[in-house]
Amino acid sequence: MSTWQIVLLVILAVLIITLVVLYFLGKKAQKKQEEQQQQINAMKQTVSMLIIDKKRMKIKESGLPQAVIDQTPKLMRGSKLPIVKAKVGPQILSLVSDEKIFDSIPVKKEVKAVVSGIYITEVKGLHGKQPVVEKKKKGFFKNMVEKAQEKAGAKPVK
Repeated sequence: MSTWQIVLLVILAVLIITLVVLYFLGKKAQKKQEEQQQQINAMKQTVSMLIIDKKRMKIKESGLPQAVIDQTPKLMRGSKLPIVKAKVGPQILSLVSDEKIFDSIPVKKEVKAVVSGIYITEVKGLHGKQPVVEKKKKGFFKNMVEKAQEKAGAKPVK
């Protein structure tokens, strides 16, 4: 065997080992996420609240309890979370919103939200007018791909 074949075999072996490790880590992360979702569903309750403000903030600046900040992994402390300040009864609380519903939460409106601990999982009863969620502009490349698919007669990918 020549040296380039040996190098190729070593690279192939490393790639196969990496794929196997990533597969098992993915399965483990998926099980953990399913367990967390079950816990969230078990603890959820519907609460009426007045949304004061919402921002994407670093966890240290968010105003969340110190116990929550201490429990977060060190790598996550620098990332920004969707934080909602809301008045629930007589208290003003900082809550973490689900990324999917963050844009649809209206500011300075009273809503009925499904809350699990400090985590807002969904917003149900919106009082007053529904907020209009603006669609993000498509990039140049996506527009070009869409036009090419329309000319080819294929369905556009969204």
